[in-house]
Amino acid sequence: MTRHSLVPQPSTLRIPVAQMRSVFHPGDVERKLSRLQESGNQREYETLRTVYERMLERGPERFQVKPSGVPDMASLYEQLPNFTDVLDDVRRHVALAQDSRDGLEVTPMLLLGPPGIGKTHFARQLAELLGTGMNLLPMSSMTAGWLLSGSSAQWKGARPGKVFEALVEGEYANPVIVVDEIDKASSDAQYDPLGALYSLLEHDTAQSFTDEFAEVAIDASQVIWITTANDARGIPDPILNRMNVFEVQAPTLEQARTIARNLYAGIRAGHDWGRLIDPEPSGDVLDQLAQMPPREMRRALMTGFGNARLDRRSTVEVADLPRAAIGKSRIGFVQ
Repeated sequence: MTRHSLVPQPSTLRIPVAQMRSVFHPGDVERKLSRLQESGNQREYETLRTVYERMLERGPERFQVKPSGVPDMASLYEQLPNFTDVLDDVRRHVALAQDSRDGLEVTPMLLLGPPGIGKTHFARQLAELLGTGMNLLPMSSMTAGWLLSGSSAQWKGARPGKVFEALVEGEYANPVIVVDEIDKASSDAQYDPLGALYSLLEHDTAQSFTDEFAEVAIDASQVIWITTANDARGIPDPILNRMNVFEVQAPTLEQARTIARNLYAGIRAGHDWGRLIDPEPSGDVLDQLAQMPPREMRRALMTGFGNARLDRRSTVEVADLPRAAIGKSRIGFVQ
């Protein structure tokens, strides 16, 4: 697939640099559409015809974006202190893409760790940093491999897969696709939910990934793959061998306090009512929040903010936090 510069960006700017990249060949789609029309089965394959027409209408070019400078990642290190090793890996890939026309290539990664430590939040923050879109695929609810790679148009109710939709219907050639809880993917003798990943996680074969519904080669080589899992034992070795595996630990006490402080500041800054709340949380509140997994901190803070405003106070107190959160002891804490 081809690409060319959209807007040259001075290296001093801290905004994403964008190129355009073709994710499919229109000629392939035109040939498929022509054969479909000649077959006389247009009603039977109406959905497929609509997909081809939509592809030609939108065209093949999508934004391929990357950060304009490695220093952009400083805030992520502060927000996600227990993801330092993962961020270091991304930072190396970002550095390679600087001062060149090359796109950003990130080796597929597996974030391995207990529930609630921020793995999915990390993926969202990374997508925001890169200036690209994010697609979340919860494998625990997927029971068939065609959800990733599409199902044959001959089947009733067939449709394209999630990868095809992300690239054809999306705006980006390099979206972040998160395969969440990959270790919980269910399978049976007929379908393997992870089957499509064998080719999608390999750069060379991903360049001409063929969705079973559309049967048109799609360039998925620029997709940034992030998978998450609680236990690597449920993941086939050939899949593990295609990824960089990072064991993400629960945050230390000090790291947890930092995460809580950043969440407090972020929520406060993101709402107009934040001006009615103290700029900094109290030490007691931070200590209490630090006992929770990062996933629970935001919910607890929203409850705390609401209770403080009910009492027309600007200060969030420990008693404002949810009762269950106050009485719950922390599990998996790293000393």
